[in-house]
Amino acid sequence: MPVRQVGDILQEKSEEIVWIGPLESVFDALKLMNEKDVGSVLVQIDGYLVGILSERDYVRKVILDIHASKKTKVSEVMTRDVVTVTRDDTIVHCIALTRKHHTRHLPVVEEGKAIGMISLRDLFLDVIHHKVGEIRDDE
Repeated sequence: MPVRQVGDILQEKSEEIVWIGPLESVFDALKLMNEKDVGSVLVQIDGYLVGILSERDYVRKVILDIHASKKTKVSEVMTRDVVTVTRDDTIVHCIALTRKHHTRHLPVVEEGKAIGMISLRDLFLDVIHHKVGEIRDDE
């Protein structure tokens, strides 16, 4: 069985990239996450990835108060050192990155620009789906 790569998952996903600018409010970012039903948004300037804001960032860094959320800029609480992958990275490598860096989302980039996002859930479902296929093939 061929080694699965990030590009394989991206081809099977039809989700749009959800992003926000670094000067937008955290409140607006949270509204966007809620509307799009995602756990994180990419932070971009002119299409270039500069950070990521997750629900975890919000919970850990912002007072749970609607007024604080409206006054706080995304750039103040986003994760700046974003762990990224390319479409050629393997699924196993991506799982190792999520464990090492304690992250649930991996932006997929080419030349500094986000082309997609994969989650820990995407990775696990891919592994389970293809492992079950191997088991069925062996029966």
